[in-house]
Amino acid sequence: MTPLRARLGREIFRRVAGPDGPRARDRIHGTPGPRWFDADSEIVRVHADASMFIGGIRAILLQTMHPAAMQAVADHSGYRGDMWGRLARTSQFLAVTTFGTIDHAEQAIRAVRAIHERVTGTMPDGTPYAASDPHLLAWVHAAEVDSFLLAHQVYGARPLDEAGCDAYVAQAALVAGRLGVIDPPTTVAELRTVLEDFRPELRATDEARAAVRFLVLHPDLPVAARPAYAVLMAAGIALMPRWTRRPLRLPWLPVSERTVVKALGTLATGTIRWAMSSGVDEAHELRASAAPAPA
Repeated sequence: MTPLRARLGREIFRRVAGPDGPRARDRIHGTPGPRWFDADSEIVRVHADASMFIGGIRAILLQTMHPAAMQAVADHSGYRGDMWGRLARTSQFLAVTTFGTIDHAEQAIRAVRAIHERVTGTMPDGTPYAASDPHLLAWVHAAEVDSFLLAHQVYGARPLDEAGCDAYVAQAALVAGRLGVIDPPTTVAELRTVLEDFRPELRATDEARAAVRFLVLHPDLPVAARPAYAVLMAAGIALMPRWTRRPLRLPWLPVSERTVVKALGTLATGTIRWAMSSGVDEAHELRASAAPAPA
């Protein structure tokens, strides 16, 4: 089974990390130097787990509910033509800021902030938007952290306890603050308050529904890989808040979601975890070799 596992793991990694993935992994994990987060920290535990596949889907779906965030994606992202490229860039940013050296993490943050400065435009009603707006960044951050943590608690190999969940939110806030979020939440309770405060601003625009429809129905994958993608998508949808379903034209099937979808999602994340275990071991070895020798 080892050759099958290695082949499957390489294909999954190529999809999420892009063709430059192996070189980026070596740089991120193998470069000596201080890091923001220890290898056993909560953010490393969450971001290294296969549940991130489901959490990432849920984050993208939830983020579409903010009209300005969705308009920025529609105007500048090109998700229809470069869906997997966008995923690779996002996954590499998360990897660098979570696992990489402080120098590399700060370089990545400066690069993203420079991109945000160029992402500006106008809403259909004439209201201007800017990706660098701290308020808009706060929404994107809150949706991501909530999604990653929820997916980990449902599908992660080792869910966090209550203190661990707060620690994860606080660690994610370190990166968010450097990206331009003002006073990011540092506990789960604060995160829930932020999300609730955004509710009056959230609605599903035509662009949002078109983006969701594209992500669900047009994954740009080989036919053989589409059933697995459908399972991950269904699991991500099942974690979406109920109030988002009708506006985004997403199904609401509570019994099936608690049984069939949950079982298939658990199987899918377990398979991904198994397939990518050799790559995880390699990353651990790189990080260990990059660590300074004890005095």
